[in-house]
Amino acid sequence: MLKILIAFLTTTLNALAQPVTYQQSDSITVCRMLQEAGRDATTLTFARQFIGRPYVAHTLEVNDHERLVVNTRQLDCTTLVETVTALTICARQGKTQWYEYLETLRMLRYRYGHMDEYPSRLHYFTEWIVDNERMGFVDEIQAPKPPFTAVQKIKVDYMSEHPQAYKALKANPVFIPEIRQREEALTDMQFRYIPKSEVKNTKLLRETIHDGDIIAITCKKPGLDIAHLGFAVWRKDGLHLLNASMIHKKVVDEPMTLQRYLYKHSSHTGIRIIRLK
Repeated sequence: MLKILIAFLTTTLNALAQPVTYQQSDSITVCRMLQEAGRDATTLTFARQFIGRPYVAHTLEVNDHERLVVNTRQLDCTTLVETVTALTICARQGKTQWYEYLETLRMLRYRYGHMDEYPSRLHYFTEWIVDNERMGFVDEIQAPKPPFTAVQKIKVDYMSEHPQAYKALKANPVFIPEIRQREEALTDMQFRYIPKSEVKNTKLLRETIHDGDIIAITCKKPGLDIAHLGFAVWRKDGLHLLNASMIHKKVVDEPMTLQRYLYKHSSHTGIRIIRLK
């Protein structure tokens, strides 16, 4: 019992000691959502509560040194997915405290859950998937075949090739070799995905993709792996994407079907599916 108490206190103190950037309204929002949710909460339980929040890019790039940033007021596609995933994990584990949420978010956002400087963040979503699968938070679904008939061979180098596009890399060129090393570790990995031609309103797809699954849109843009993220929402007319939309400038339950959305973007090739354990 004493060992359990010591471990709990150590975890709590570590979480509280983490440098965090947030506003009081963020902690109020998080605690309210967790206190109102039950252990059967899903990603959509939380994601729908963010509908209408403004889309704002680069909300994590607000400090000169890496800090755990919590911003529930302004979201992009990645921070929406991370925020909702952290909330869902906490709810399912019966965690309702602010420090517990911070700990969970840190575990999701940083390699092995360890926050150091900028390169410790999981910048490419493929690495986010791999790391959080290893940590036991998610599973990537890659079967059955069909609909998972295509293979994505990863080749990422966008960050190291375009450091001027990233505030931290522009200010700290010393980080670029480590970023390049991470890119090289990801390159040549292979993952099955559903090509956009197969994203149809079929019985097979409805059985394969569940409401609330994380959808990662694959792309053929040089140096990148994933173009956009969101959550799966099934309607009568097919699969839709609940996402922080740059087009709509807010979090929306996208009115057009995901297949139509994919075909409006020529660089989109299909979707990978990630499910919380």
